[in-house]
Amino acid sequence: MASIFGHVVASTALGYAFFPKQVKPATLLLAGLCAFAPDFDVLAFHFGIPYQSQWGHRGWTHSAVFTLILGCLLGYFLFPQRADRNRIALWFALSALSHPLLDMMTTGGLGCAIWWPFDDSRLFLPFRPIRVSPLGAGAFFSQWGLKVLESEAVWIGLPAIALIALGKLVRTTSPGQ
Repeated sequence: MASIFGHVVASTALGYAFFPKQVKPATLLLAGLCAFAPDFDVLAFHFGIPYQSQWGHRGWTHSAVFTLILGCLLGYFLFPQRADRNRIALWFALSALSHPLLDMMTTGGLGCAIWWPFDDSRLFLPFRPIRVSPLGAGAFFSQWGLKVLESEAVWIGLPAIALIALGKLVRTTSPGQ
């Protein structure tokens, strides 16, 4: 998996690039939650559910169906009175969906069940440059964790900065902006 830091960087970049008027402390926090929420599936280990199960790590919670529903529900139910709740819901859904897409770019694990419930096959993307993050916080604060952060700085951080800059450039050069 990518680290919590990489997932939150992705959701933040999506917000600033595509939803700048919706970016507020509360929405940034909730988009970040959406971005790392699929990893709550690690709780399955405590119930004896094996990693490779559709109910295990990188299974159903890493599917497009789950992530898109999660983001939309949070957006709609937490901001029912806002005129821009559709945009917030879309941002949250894309933030959640970024999670399995980033995990599918990592160097470890069993892949993600991105097409669950239609197909529970675990998949990776052909391009896998992001070092897989350790599952435990203790293991993260090690040499391995530093290597993960270096990898994410290049493969998540730099594209995030470029995406934000491109979004700002498009907004400043578009007529009526």
